[in-house]
Amino acid sequence: MASRSAVAGVIVVAMLAAALVGALLWRSRPQPVAVPPVSEAGSTAGARPSNGARLPGGAGSPVPGTSASSLVIAVVGKVRRPGLVTLPAGARLVDALRAAGGALPGVDLTPLNQARRVVDGEQIVVGAPAAGVGAGGGPGTPTGAVNLNTATLQELDSLPGVGPVLAQRITDWRVEHSGFQSVDQLREVSGIGDRTFERLRDLVTV
Repeated sequence: MASRSAVAGVIVVAMLAAALVGALLWRSRPQPVAVPPVSEAGSTAGARPSNGARLPGGAGSPVPGTSASSLVIAVVGKVRRPGLVTLPAGARLVDALRAAGGALPGVDLTPLNQARRVVDGEQIVVGAPAAGVGAGGGPGTPTGAVNLNTATLQELDSLPGVGPVLAQRITDWRVEHSGFQSVDQLREVSGIGDRTFERLRDLVTV
């Protein structure tokens, strides 16, 4: 009888152990995890900061190093550093003169309104007399030497052998090289050969 009781006790213990192992295995089984759906709005959340600011390089962003409020002015004639100068919007003619190093000693600035506001793309000629009105009263016909640094297209066109195309080339050269420093530089303008230069040499000045 004792041996039967011992066997029964062993069986009961084994059954309890099996039940315990089964319970542990059931609790440790893998659990399904719900994944939230990705919305269309969330997929683009990284394309723009949370404060709505535009990312660098996006459409409409300004180009580095440039400013829509800057003015580019050509200052030529009798200044220390003739050429192109960059000024802020609202700048005046006196600011352009300062940016070009100021006028050379003895230059009369009376013809210039130093208080006026300058505009983008304009050319300021310093210290050069305006061309005169020709004999017979016709505008643009020079009575004396035409200043290459201040003459208008019409005044250059009135010179012998020039014409509207060559007059435009002279003004383009003048802007590109910040003005003429000598009459001989007229030879560097495309279309002016030796014969044309000889005809113009005594009719122009700088």
